[in-house]
Amino acid sequence: MTLEEAQKAVDLWIKNTGVRYYNELTNMAILTEEVGEVARIIARQYGEQSFKDSDKDKNLADELADVLFVLICLANQTGVDLTEALTQNMDKKSIRDAERHKNNEKLK
Repeated sequence: MTLEEAQKAVDLWIKNTGVRYYNELTNMAILTEEVGEVARIIARQYGEQSFKDSDKDKNLADELADVLFVLICLANQTGVDLTEALTQNMDKKSIRDAERHKNNEKLK
């Protein structure tokens, strides 16, 4: 699925199942909550925190997809074309960071 297809699929789901988009502020709060759930899994799976019984059924892929879904909702409702935005962002990073990471002693 391309980013364009994902944006269309989320929009169709919202219109057919979700009734309407939550407002942007609500979606920002939901995005923050979903990122927190990803952080919780990462801290337990790759960090030093131990799993609680309530955490053991959590799935990183599913939680990352939740983040992506809400991010796409925000893009859709604010008129952002994620394909174009990511393309421009990668171009910016490629120019800005052309030598920066290669010259970073911490990454060697």
